[in-house]
Parts: sequence; C-alpha cells; structure tokens
Amino acid sequence: MSGQEQQVGEWMEAAIQVAVKAGQIVRETLRAEKEVQTKTTMADLVTETDRLVEKLIISTLTQRFPSHRFIGEESVADGEKCVLTDDPTWIIDPIDGTCNFVHGVPVVAVCIGCAVNKELELGIIYSPDDCKLYTGRKGHGAFCNGQRLWASRQTDISKALIVTEVGSNRDPVAVKQLFTNLQRLLKLQAQGIRILGSAALDLCHVAVGDVDAFYQFGLHCWDIAAAAVIV
Repeated sequence: MSGQEQQVGEWMEAAIQVAVKAGQIVRETLRAEKEVQTKTTMADLVTETDRLVEKLIISTLTQRFPSHRFIGEESVADGEKCVLTDDPTWIIDPIDGTCNFVHGVPVVAVCIGCAVNKELELGIIYSPDDCKLYTGRKGHGAFCNGQRLWASRQTDISKALIVTEVGSNRDPVAVKQLFTNLQRLLKLQAQGIRILGSAALDLCHVAVGDVDAFYQFGLHCWDIAAAAVIV
C-alpha cells in the first residue's frame, strides 16, 4: 500500500467515526422540539442541530488534519466562501433532508465527502434511523455496512423505479420545469416515481440497486459530493 493510499484510508476512518457520532446527535433530536430558521426560501430550512453537527464534524477533522480545507452547507449559508482548491477539502452536509428532520421524518443523512486536486476521493453517508453506513472510495467500490453494492442494470424505463426531489426553489419557472419533467417521465411509462426527501439517500438507493435512476436540478456540491463516490 502506497503512502497516499494509507493516508486516504486514515481520512476515511476518521470521517466514518465522526459521521456515526454526528448521526447519534441527529437520531436523539429527530423528534425533539426544534428552533427552525429559513435561508433562501421558506422551504430552505436550518436548525440548531444542523449547525451543531457541522461544527462537530469540522472541529473533529481539523484536529486530525489541520492543513485540510472545508466546505460546509451551513458555513456557506452563514457567509463563508465556497472555494475548492487542490488541497484536501471536506464537503459536508450535516443533515441532508432537513425538512424531513424538522417534521420528525427519519429519512435524513449525515454526508461527508473529500476531494483532492478537485477530484472526489471518498464519501461517507450515515443514515441514523436505520444505522446504515454507506461508504465509497475512488477505485475501491462502494459498501453499506461492509457489504459490497451493485447498481441496477435496468435500461427499460417502463420497468424502472425513479427517484427525484422537489427541492426548496419555489420560483415559478423552476416549479413549472419540475412538473414538466414528471409529466415527461409519466408519458414514457416510467413504472414508478418516488420523492423521499434526501438526495443523498436517493443516490444510496441507486447504489444499492433497489432504485434504477435519480435526477434533480439545482443541487449544491454538499448534496452530492459524498454520494457521487458511492454510486
């Protein structure tokens, strides 16, 4: 094993540990009363738990890897610049599916991706409700709780289950496009279309193979960085 391989392995182990720890916080607060604020729209939500979890992840990884950089959803929302350099950069969504979280729906995930030289190297997605840990590493495959994942090979849309998301954009043009896309899929006789509330877990379902395809417009890097390595 090369020095670089060993180094990335250490990063992954550290990220797994903090993802599980963060997930415990999410699980414990899922059905608790929450202080909810809005960001760009009334549907773009943030809670104190989102911020707490992101701070935990960044502080923990900074202690281990002080030269690394970070892009966090809530940090960017609070004014930090979203800059991707060649340096090792952690891309974090502390709670993917915040609207679900606010309403006590357990379809939520902690997402941590890492890029080096502007290329994604590893991704960790932890689903705290069912304790499923999805991991992916460039060139090493994807796993759920240690079991290798294989995506569906379905190419017939009439036999395909497709997932998408509504997102938080309520601009009339975006809403019209959302319904246009759904209408097109239905005209193509897609067997099923589902909206679960977490793009990261949607992509995990694609990686597992129980869903055949995912699409969504308007995603941010923290929505898909971890999942992109897993699928």
